[in-house]
Amino acid sequence: MNDKRATTGRLTQAGLNLIGQALSIYDADLRLAVSNRMYATMFDLPEHLTRPGATFADTIRFLVLRGEYGHVPDVEKTVAERVAQARAFEPHYLERTRPDGRVLAVEGSPLPEGGWVTVYTDITATRAQERLLRTRSEVLSDQLLTRHEELAQANRQLAASNSALQEARREATEMAARIRLTTEMLPAHIARLDRSRRYTFSNRRLGAVMPGAKSDIVGLTMEEALGPQTYAGIAPHLTAALAGEAPVFEITHEPSSRRIRVSFTPEIEADEVMGVYALSVDITEEAQARAAVSQAAGRQVAAQLTSGMAHDFANLLTVILGLKDKLSRFDLPPAAREAVDAIGLAATRGGVLIDQIAGLSGPRDLAPRATDLRAFMSELALLGGASLPKETTLEWDVQGLEAPVLLDPEALRDAVLNLILNARDAIGAESGVITVEAKPVRDTWLEVTVSDDGPGFSAAALEKGIEPFFTEKGEDGTGLGLSMVYDVVKLAGGRTRLSNAPDGGARVTMRLPLRRPPPGLPPTLVLLVEDAPHIREAVRERLVAGGHSVLEAGSVAEALELLDIEGIGLLLTDIMLKTDETGLDLAREARGRGLRAAMMTSLPPDAPLFREAARDWPVLRKPFSVEKLSAALS
Repeated sequence: MNDKRATTGRLTQAGLNLIGQALSIYDADLRLAVSNRMYATMFDLPEHLTRPGATFADTIRFLVLRGEYGHVPDVEKTVAERVAQARAFEPHYLERTRPDGRVLAVEGSPLPEGGWVTVYTDITATRAQERLLRTRSEVLSDQLLTRHEELAQANRQLAASNSALQEARREATEMAARIRLTTEMLPAHIARLDRSRRYTFSNRRLGAVMPGAKSDIVGLTMEEALGPQTYAGIAPHLTAALAGEAPVFEITHEPSSRRIRVSFTPEIEADEVMGVYALSVDITEEAQARAAVSQAAGRQVAAQLTSGMAHDFANLLTVILGLKDKLSRFDLPPAAREAVDAIGLAATRGGVLIDQIAGLSGPRDLAPRATDLRAFMSELALLGGASLPKETTLEWDVQGLEAPVLLDPEALRDAVLNLILNARDAIGAESGVITVEAKPVRDTWLEVTVSDDGPGFSAAALEKGIEPFFTEKGEDGTGLGLSMVYDVVKLAGGRTRLSNAPDGGARVTMRLPLRRPPPGLPPTLVLLVEDAPHIREAVRERLVAGGHSVLEAGSVAEALELLDIEGIGLLLTDIMLKTDETGLDLAREARGRGLRAAMMTSLPPDAPLFREAARDWPVLRKPFSVEKLSAALS
């Protein structure tokens, strides 16, 4: 390839040397890039000024000192002026008479990358013939000759301008093609609409942002392109943009359930809006994560507000129960004894309520892992069916979703069981059917619906059902069941909706982000470090059942002797070991040897060692499954 390029370069240079005109090309740094032999001959330049890399300033200085431009009082000032003119180079044509009397036609054009090309033509003979013609001709008048000269010079200037214009047009065409290619590659829809709300430009990405929408929409109105339902939510913002505002807003694209952020920028000329530029981006995952973070933050605030009160209330209930026990030992009349027993029941119920409040507002970490929804539903039917009367049937169905999905099965199980029990209570003693269904909504959501054929939700329940402490069960309800469901779904970045079926019965729909699990931990050699033999044995059995090989150690010292064994793919160690050193020290040693590590512990999440370990390594609470280990390491 290099030989071929060298040959091409030599041929090009040979061809340039055969041209009867002088040619020079300077780059954007004002250094000579290319010249031919006539360039050196015409100006009698030394060899070092005709080599690539020679500076324009050195060449001008040489010519000035030689007298090419006549008497020059200040050489460096003249050189600086010529260099400044070259940096602001514009297409030109001129004729110049050299000190030796020769006349040169000079034609220059800028290059798109910077720099310029100049062609020098010796027109001495042509000008001599014109002078001879002027003195000898009796036919042509001086005015005609002058006009001829002016037209000839104008034609040369026009040719130079046309050349520059063609180059500019070519560059603009290439730039437009690059812009089109760039906009097509962006993960967003970019478009322009005129004042009649009709698309005049689109990068054909609308279908990728709003699945099901057309991609070829130039010439269509926005309503025709998006459909009446989607357009209705956008139209007021487009009206504001056509009035000169620049709105940024979010909508839910109902056909695909995706969350879309749209921004409008008005195109204003002479204080008049000529059109609107539109940018639409799919922010579904961002919105899901934002909802989860917001819910987690709300839980933290609630925990801070309720923890102190719950502590004091628990102390008060302890006093009440103590006094109740003391009163129970007295010989009281039947009515008083019933009152004392009622006090005990109320205080005990208050303790249960505190536990539920703590579960609702306290810290709860979701632990998503690969879950087979059909196996999940089968287990759920066994658990839920055991709590139902014989007259009530539990049915379940999974549509699609053959591959595992990423979710927290324990949290979802708690939520669905809670809804099953609520449906059981709503149906009452009558016979009925409770149905649990799961299906994908495009590739965005996993929709889990629990419905029954009972009396359905009241208007108040539809409005306030997910609020804490709202209940229509009287003294038998705490009002925390649906709140717990809402909380779990919100923490996962989803949403919950209460409704009544058209043919009667209540329906609770939970939409969770539909995510596929990452590849699991491939079979590997695991160094397991645990000082409790029975726990070490249980973890070893789970790892072996998951297809892994296991080396065991009961202390940091034993583990250090095994770390250098070839083929170890993972260190799995308990944080607390019965030595001065902890699992963190061992994990740091493993990291220094380029070995992956994970921690396991029974410590609470707020323990100092737990927090310190979680900053650098995956931490699993005991007991855990191999699936949880794989999810933590993905």
